[in-house]
Amino acid sequence: MLNLITDAWIPVRRKDGSRATIAPWQMADESLAFPDWPRPDLNIACLELLIGLVFLADPPTDARDWRTRQAPDPERLRARLSPFAPAFELMGEGPRFCQDREAFEGADANDPDMLFIDSAGGQTVRNNADLMVKRGRYGALDPALAAMALYTLQAHAPSGGKGNRTSMRGGGPMVTLIDPGGGLWPLVWANVPDGVPATPDVLPWMRRTRTSERGEQVFPQDAHPAEAFFGMPRRLRLIGQRGRITGVAQKPYGTNYAGWEHPLTPHYRQKAGAELLPLHPRAGAFGYRNWLGVALPAPNAADTARRAQVAGLWQARGGGRRADLIVAGWAMDNMKPRDFTFSRAPLLDLPDETAERVEGFVEAAVALGGALRGALAPVLAEGESREAAREEFFARTQGAFEARLAELTAAGANPQAVAQGWLADLRAAALAIFDAQALPGLAERDIRDQQAIVKARSGLTAAFAGYGKLGQGAWTVLGLTPPEQKRRKAA
Repeated sequence: MLNLITDAWIPVRRKDGSRATIAPWQMADESLAFPDWPRPDLNIACLELLIGLVFLADPPTDARDWRTRQAPDPERLRARLSPFAPAFELMGEGPRFCQDREAFEGADANDPDMLFIDSAGGQTVRNNADLMVKRGRYGALDPALAAMALYTLQAHAPSGGKGNRTSMRGGGPMVTLIDPGGGLWPLVWANVPDGVPATPDVLPWMRRTRTSERGEQVFPQDAHPAEAFFGMPRRLRLIGQRGRITGVAQKPYGTNYAGWEHPLTPHYRQKAGAELLPLHPRAGAFGYRNWLGVALPAPNAADTARRAQVAGLWQARGGGRRADLIVAGWAMDNMKPRDFTFSRAPLLDLPDETAERVEGFVEAAVALGGALRGALAPVLAEGESREAAREEFFARTQGAFEARLAELTAAGANPQAVAQGWLADLRAAALAIFDAQALPGLAERDIRDQQAIVKARSGLTAAFAGYGKLGQGAWTVLGLTPPEQKRRKAA
């Protein structure tokens, strides 16, 4: 039906805006810009798949080899991938891509809709509770879309009921990809870890599934490093009919991974010496307050918060030139998808002293965003309305943060002057948001409400002047000396 190595099945967009369908070896074509699937989660997973294929068949051995081979070479890649073709059949009697070796005779078939993370599960459908997730969108899939959805589910699998394992990185991991610009091949090549070529037998679907009925786990030492890109937490078998994928059979207790550090995902520890955990995106925009430990190094926290391995590789390889970081992933609430993040941030390597100042900029914004949220109490009810105002505060100050970061990292920068400028940026944004919420119709309000609003605005401006717990804390982390705090009169 479809061979994922030899057949053309991946939709792509060219730099000139035209579209094409390619086989994987054709990713090394300098005219290509980006995958062109109909969903952003499929595009991100497709990039992970292409990176994984290169890591499997023809990775760089070291930084020097990586630099030497930056130019695209489709024929070389075609030759290196060719031996893997028998392991990448989507259907058939032998091994199947990302599927269990067992035939699952007699197992109940689910709609192929189940391959998509934002589809409704069986209990949700039975309870008629599919408000934010959807049922019945994909009654049948063409083989290419089914293959990409299958890979995406295995790579990002959320909780799925008893025995249905999450992905190696847990449900909805954060994916970070270095993008040096220049199209598809530079993007893929920038994210391929160092290694040595593997053989088809290292792929998990080429052997019996390492099941986990009794809690068995698979650690990095138990498998080839390429399994980071080709993990199989779910036991699945596609069902085909007349050239289409019409169903998916599933059994519980697929492979339970533990101890892996995926090269494309930032990780953290809750405290030094604790278990290393993959980072997961939160719902909402991925702005500057989320950059530390993802796009920017977290100061003095190498053991507790660290960027994805490929960020360190970019520096070690002498990538040098400016690169963006693509940040993507499903924000999950256990089994429920809340939001899909797709964002870009600058990838910067900063000395610890500068990183500490940047951390202070973020901490000050968080503190003063909290002051804004509190000041809005006489105007907005507790809950989503005030939280939305706080989110607007971060969105409004995104551009100012990037500008101040550029100032801070420029030669001859005056950190204190930059900090004072950042404080002014935050103040302007907070007061604009407060006034937009509080001032319209102020004259028609009850006198007590008017007094409460005036008092709240006064308190907010005082926080930006360095008074109160939040204001004093913000000034301190900015490296500014807060004013002497006014003493309260004795009762």
